[in-house]
This record gives sequence, C-alpha cells and structure tokens, in this order.
Amino acid sequence: MTRRTKEGERGREKEPDLRLIRALAHPLRWRILQTLNLRTASPSELAGELGAPLPNIAYHVKVLARNDAIELVKTEQVRGALEHFYRATMRPWLTDETWPALPISTRRALFGEILRDIWSDVAGAAESDQLDDPTTHITRTWLDLDKEAYDELADSLNALVERALELHAEATPRLAAMPEDEREEHRTAMMLMHFHRASSAGPGALHGGRVEKADSAPRDNS
Repeated sequence: MTRRTKEGERGREKEPDLRLIRALAHPLRWRILQTLNLRTASPSELAGELGAPLPNIAYHVKVLARNDAIELVKTEQVRGALEHFYRATMRPWLTDETWPALPISTRRALFGEILRDIWSDVAGAAESDQLDDPTTHITRTWLDLDKEAYDELADSLNALVERALELHAEATPRLAAMPEDEREEHRTAMMLMHFHRASSAGPGALHGGRVEKADSAPRDNS
C-alpha cells in the first residue's frame, strides 16, 4: 500500500502528490487501479469482476483517467456496444509524504478492502487445496525494532513487491509464447503485512510450520 520515499527522492517530493490522493481517495478506485496494473480491462469487465454497479465503476474510471492514473489503450465493439479498455499508468502505492494526507477514514477503508481480499484469497486457496504445494510460504514473525531497523525492513518489503511485479511483467510474454499444453503457469498471490502488534496479542509466532516463542532472544552459537 505505501512506498517509502528513498533518500534521493525526499528533496524532490516535499509536497504530497495530489494526483495520487485524488486517484486513491476511494477504496473502489484503489481496486480498479490494482486490477488495471495487472491487465487491460473495460468498465463493464471491471464491474463484473469487482461486483460493483457499472455506473459507479464508470464514474471512478473517469476520475482515475482525469488524474492520469490510467489511460485508454483501445476501443472495441462488444455485443453491439463500444467498450473502452484501460491500463494503469501508476501503481496503487503512496509515499511517506502522501499516505498521511489521506483521511484516516479512507486509510482504514483501504486496509479493510485489502484484508477482505486477503482473507478471500487464502480461504479460496485452502478450500481448493492450493496450500499443499511444498514451496508455499506462510510465516508469522514477531519483531522488536528500533527506527533504523524498522525503516530498513519497510524498504525491503517495498523492494520485494517491486521485484514481484517486474517478474510478473517478465513472465507474461514468456507464458503467452508457450504452447498451451507445455505451459506451466503458477497463478499465485503474495501478501505482505507489517504492522505494530497489539500489546494484548499472544506470545506464539508461527515460522514455516513450527511454533517458536516470540519473546525468545536469538541465540549466539559462535
């Protein structure tokens, strides 16, 4: 959701990006932009996929286009009607300067949307036995960090998401070029969450299928 501003960028980005704020100030616009970062789609396709009325989708698509978050790439006749297809021109990420400029109600609503999507993805994968692959990664890790470590971890998580999206873009043409009977497509979902834990949370932390005490200090075996 947020991208930390690198040291070299801070001098250039002193003011919040009002374009991003307007584009992402509604949870549905965030969902639309997220979808259009993965593929091109028309408002009618988005309405069906996101379960929202077409007039609502069309309105928010116009807001995103007006703020240069998406662009029109083609028009096609579909079932007798002219449909407009869009793709994203920015990612649904906000910098350290921009994220606080959103109202707290909007930030909570955006997180609520993401958490609902995460739960839906995880529950669907579990019900269809998609968590059985031995390379599936699920961990829950407690950390006690100072500011330097906290900032470095935030940067690392954002870098991982950036690389994951690059890998997605690199794999798409390779998959398309393969014969369908030879195509080995891994349709995955990657979720990352890093937040301040509640003081009343329990002590256990699950690490790759084994439970460890979260309050146990790392051992020095040297």
